[in-house]
Amino acid sequence: MDKKKLIVTGGAGFIGSEFVRQAVKRGYKVIVIDNLSYAGDLARFDVVKSRIAFCKADICNKTKMMGIFKKEKPSAVIHFAAESHVDRSILGADAFLRTNIIGTQVLLDAARKYEANKFVYISTDEVYGEIEQGQFYEYSTIKPNSPYSVSKAAADLLVQSYIRTYGFPAIIVRPSNNYGPWQYPEKFIPLIIYKALKNEKIPVYGKGLNVREWLYVFDCVSAIFAVLEKGRIGEIYNIGSGNERKNIEVVKTILAYLNKPESLIEFVKDRLGHDTRYSLNSDKIKTELSWMQKTNFEEGIKNTLEWHKSNKEWLQQKARYLTKYWLRVYK
Repeated sequence: MDKKKLIVTGGAGFIGSEFVRQAVKRGYKVIVIDNLSYAGDLARFDVVKSRIAFCKADICNKTKMMGIFKKEKPSAVIHFAAESHVDRSILGADAFLRTNIIGTQVLLDAARKYEANKFVYISTDEVYGEIEQGQFYEYSTIKPNSPYSVSKAAADLLVQSYIRTYGFPAIIVRPSNNYGPWQYPEKFIPLIIYKALKNEKIPVYGKGLNVREWLYVFDCVSAIFAVLEKGRIGEIYNIGSGNERKNIEVVKTILAYLNKPESLIEFVKDRLGHDTRYSLNSDKIKTELSWMQKTNFEEGIKNTLEWHKSNKEWLQQKARYLTKYWLRVYK
């Protein structure tokens, strides 16, 4: 088994592709598995495409996954692949339950059969539910509130069951909200940027008072590498930034950077079951694995805005498919 060979699921996605780009620079051999759904894009790792192997496949296809694992025999699996948007899960949960739970089970069985040395499952802070004061620790009770977060929590627990039952070599990470270049524009920050650049109304749920902890994607991936290379088998690690912002503050920050008026803000009917606040305690990963974020919120937003201004064509291409969807969400 090649100790530097990784299977990366969802590697054509937002966070997965950042991991792929960094993995290649770090000297890993990478096999990407992605079904190229609406949110996937090979352009995200175009700069390293000649140095990776790519398999277009559905992680729920057990025969296909077993075949890939038998051929490649990876040392480690980094499992990003997931349906990941809360609003879409509210409109219809079927795909979330299938991909996020069944797909994870298929990968766990394949990795177990072909004896991968490590399986890193990318969970989410949303499995904890909301918290009005204080922070979530790795030992906090999970209490997800949306179909999306329930599907991620179920997979999270499934991984834990494999650790306990089979002695399976897995580690779970729970990152806070990511942002940065290449993010699909249905998500909050790129949607704001897209709308602002076009001088269109920016929909904000409720009064914009919901709080999220924002983590620059480069820092999130550096934390995942710390877990991959130094993390303890069977453990859970929160990955947070401490950069908490109300949604309305994020919108106003972006508008100020772009020199756009706040009159573009349009408050809309609140999301069903909208979580009030997320906040992670990340002392464990900082203390045990010596990880520290390098990008503060202001720098990260500036980098993200500059990238979007330089890649308007990509942003426009992706956003044009959202019209009917957003009309449903914000009706």
